[in-house]
Amino acid sequence: MSTPVPIDDLLRNVVPQVLGPGPMVTLNRAVAVAMTAGPRAGLELLDMLDNNKHLARSHRLDAVRGHLLEIAGDLGAAREHYLRAARRTTSIPEQRYLTGRVARLTRS
Repeated sequence: MSTPVPIDDLLRNVVPQVLGPGPMVTLNRAVAVAMTAGPRAGLELLDMLDNNKHLARSHRLDAVRGHLLEIAGDLGAAREHYLRAARRTTSIPEQRYLTGRVARLTRS
């Protein structure tokens, strides 16, 4: 009988080997790790993407970072990243969602 692999080990080590090291895979993996090992663990993975040319102008990295910072309790930094993401996206619904997150955090 084999020993089950802990989910956080699976997300950190096995999934990247199967799916490859692409920036969107890493971004999604950071969210999955945050849900199993806490937001700080997910934020550590996001740091690997800060200089990625594919995500440099995208709103996605800031939106995810804002979400994880919010979960971690750093509301000021979360607001900053949500605002940056809202400015970068061209999608009106996404802008509304992100500015709504900012407004909600500002009220709390």
